[in-house]
Amino acid sequence: MRLFRSLTLLLTLIAPTAFADSLYQVEMILVRQNAVPAIVSRPAPEDWAAGAQPVTAADLRTPSLNAEVEKLQASSDYTVLLHKAWQQNLGESASKVSISDGPEHFGQFPIQGTLDLKLGRFTDVDAKFWVNQFDSNGLASSTERLQQESHTKNGQLNFLDNGHLGLLIKITSLTAPAQRQAPAVDPD
Repeated sequence: MRLFRSLTLLLTLIAPTAFADSLYQVEMILVRQNAVPAIVSRPAPEDWAAGAQPVTAADLRTPSLNAEVEKLQASSDYTVLLHKAWQQNLGESASKVSISDGPEHFGQFPIQGTLDLKLGRFTDVDAKFWVNQFDSNGLASSTERLQQESHTKNGQLNFLDNGHLGLLIKITSLTAPAQRQAPAVDPD
C-alpha cells in the first residue's frame, strides 16, 4: 500500500500538468539587425492573417520593456521596427493573433505578422512577420521576412534570431500570483 502512495506521488510530480486557458500579457519587440545583410523575400500572401484574431485596441497593454527598447535605439546595431504589448488567453490549444502597423495598402501593411502561441511547460511560439516597402502605386516593392519557431520560457525575455530580423518576446501570466521576495536578513 505504501508503495502505491509513493508511486502516485511520484507520477504526480513527474507528469506534465494540464494548463487551462488563462490570461497572459504578450510583449514583443521586432528589430532589424543592421550588421546583417538584408534578405529580400517574396511579399506576404494575400491571406497572411488567415485564421488569426487581430490584436485590438481593447487588448493593448502598457509595455514594460521600455528600457530594453531605449538600449536598442541607442545602438547603431539595431533598428526597432515595432514594440507592442497586449493581453490574450493562452492554453494547450494554439492561439493565433495577427499584428499590423502602419497604413494599409491593398490588404498589406508596412509591418504585419502572426504569432501562434501554445502554452505548455514552455510556450511554443511560431512567429511570421513581413516588413514591407511600398512603391508610389501602393504595391509592395521590397519585403523582409522573419519566420521562426521556438520554445520560450514564460516570464523571461526570449530572443528569436532570424538573421536580419529578430524578435524579442516576453510572455507573462496575468493570473498567477506574483513571486514573493525573500525577506531581508537583518544582520545583528
